Amino acid sequence: MTMQVYDDVVTSQRDALPTIYGDVDFTIIPERYDRDASIDDERFVKNHAAIARVIDQTELRETIRDATMTGDRVADAYAALIPELGFRTLIEMVESACEHGVENVDNAPQELVDLIAAMEATPDWVDMELVELGAREERIGMATATPLAIRGAFLATFLNKYAALPMTMTGTLSDEAAAKRVFETASFFTATTLPGALDRSGKGFEAAAKVRLMHSMVRFHLLRSGEWDVGTYGIPIPQVDQMPAGLIGVFLMSAQLLGKGETEFTPEQRARVELSRYRCFLLGLPENLLGETPQEIVDLLTARHISLREGYDDDTCGKLVRGTLEAELFDTSTVQGRVHAWLENGFSRFVLIKSFLGGDSERAESIGITFGAADKAAAAAAIAVVTAKTAFYRVGLRLPAVSDRVDRRLDNRLAHLLDIYGHADFVTDPDKYALTPAA
Repeated sequence: MTMQVYDDVVTSQRDALPTIYGDVDFTIIPERYDRDASIDDERFVKNHAAIARVIDQTELRETIRDATMTGDRVADAYAALIPELGFRTLIEMVESACEHGVENVDNAPQELVDLIAAMEATPDWVDMELVELGAREERIGMATATPLAIRGAFLATFLNKYAALPMTMTGTLSDEAAAKRVFETASFFTATTLPGALDRSGKGFEAAAKVRLMHSMVRFHLLRSGEWDVGTYGIPIPQVDQMPAGLIGVFLMSAQLLGKGETEFTPEQRARVELSRYRCFLLGLPENLLGETPQEIVDLLTARHISLREGYDDDTCGKLVRGTLEAELFDTSTVQGRVHAWLENGFSRFVLIKSFLGGDSERAESIGITFGAADKAAAAAAIAVVTAKTAFYRVGLRLPAVSDRVDRRLDNRLAHLLDIYGHADFVTDPDKYALTPAA
């Protein structure tokens, strides 16, 4: 493809940020974008109806195409200061700006001022009262299901070589690195549900700023390395690849509602959606990638699925899958720890296979994810535990006599989980990059 096809917002990245995008050819559509996708493709058999609804929506598919070649302009501009200030200094300045105000950061560069200002500029399409309600509603899932499911959801990001390559090249292959990234992901989403966490001075706001900077640092190093193939993979960690992480929970909820013939969210569900939308805004995603209704959300993620060419190779995906499966996430020196690890191992595999592999156990086994009798027993036990704990919190929060006590217990549980997950650095160390792309 040799003609200009992208929106000006996409192509202007090159002139605005030549340090990062100066060598990017914005006249090509990368191989990862499957522009020839057809309703008859075998990979769409299991969700044929959803694909049929979206595949001819030209404007929607063009939106996804553009998001495949779009980074994060304000965070990328700040990351481009790495040669001048060093990546450690940039991280420390972001932390200080979030904790004390950017006006109190000595010699704060304009790029940092712009990044913090962009995050502070809550758009009109976000309802902050709903966000607060959504955080309260989401606490229960974070306290019950997330500790057992997070590895499975994280593994889902490794099933496609086009989206997973940045993780390979930035050194996330060892058991230790895999465990750290799993816990950082769990830490971010858990922290954003605590009271006040998404306020301007909250820890969730700071975590979002550090995640944005980490992604931009990856783009900076990979696009300048000479080893990243834009013609094949597009932009590293583009907007389109951040959509699933921010929206997967509300996508699954939306798909379930539509499957029942329902087209509207309940008030509680709508609040959860608004929380997800606000988190995604803080991470740099625009409104046109964030649906409001069940159908809009499903259509957007379906369009993203259509756009991503299928591809799995062992050098990229297999290593990430094995490293993450083999990582010891929890302390197994106690009986309680061993039981938790057993439950987590089974449940995370169940979540991955059911929610991200269409229930195809054979495909899971072909890529190294077994789900035998012991795993199924662990998954069943975990489901029972999650169901019981969820019922306890939901009922307790509705009983006036004990609601305050249950509310405090829930917050304490989340704080305890954050201690288990450990301090989330949200950093990317270029010294550990493996700057040799997979075949």
